[in-house]
Amino acid sequence: MDRHGRAAEHHGDVEGDFVQCRHGIVLGKVWRAWRSPWDGYEVVNVRDQLTFGLLAAPGAPPVEWRVSDAIVAYDRAVSEMDARAEAISRGSAGELAWLIEHPPLYTAGTSAKPRDLIEARFPVHRSGRGGQFTYHGPGQRVVYVMLDLKWRKPDIRCYVASLEEWLIRTLGRFQVRGERREDRIGVWVRRPERGAGREDKIAAIGVRVRRFVTLHGISLNVDPELSHFAGIVPCGVSEPRYGVTSLVDLGVPVSMPEVDMALRAEFEAVFGKTEDGGRTTEDG
Repeated sequence: MDRHGRAAEHHGDVEGDFVQCRHGIVLGKVWRAWRSPWDGYEVVNVRDQLTFGLLAAPGAPPVEWRVSDAIVAYDRAVSEMDARAEAISRGSAGELAWLIEHPPLYTAGTSAKPRDLIEARFPVHRSGRGGQFTYHGPGQRVVYVMLDLKWRKPDIRCYVASLEEWLIRTLGRFQVRGERREDRIGVWVRRPERGAGREDKIAAIGVRVRRFVTLHGISLNVDPELSHFAGIVPCGVSEPRYGVTSLVDLGVPVSMPEVDMALRAEFEAVFGKTEDGGRTTEDG
């Protein structure tokens, strides 16, 4: 069987500091190296040296860019995401970036620890993504990203680095410096005014890859109720010097449509052209 055939059943989950691959390889906090399921060799993975950028092959159709203005129920979003990803893998649908907001809720990834659910203030949903607990709610832009890596680059490390780069570029449009961390996937902001070594997470990444098609995606804190994160240990990061923040918390009075415009422009820089998939206003 050829290289792509051997890799066709590869699954990968990423969120926070967690990666799980088809062959049971689990990498912990320092995500330094893993064995490629395609080539069988060890790949050194120093976070700040990762390559990024997953432009589609020449002639590929643009990615559908869809925005839901109403709050979308989590179960409905996951059901639609799964159906679309399956259609993409069959070649009967195109790639999609779907921008939504959820009602207040917590999601538990495949490695979530019961002790990290401090107080179940909101519904808790089990998620097929890798990782631990996270919060979603109004004021947080969630983007479900469904891309076909067969026509880009079948490299989960590069894909995650590209998601981070997309977020970092988006934040830069609002004069906010987002940064990567080798031991903590996501995008972080330094907060020296709050103490030495203090950093807050402004954007999270949770990924699953099934038959080369990506599922789940990113969440960017625009103006959520930050106290809602207190019901969990976000992504299992419990050190007091690491917290959460948002654009508005950082003093950037930005609207969701303005954030969406920046996200789209920088998505095209990293992943390629998009086309309007319309806006939906129905409740989820």
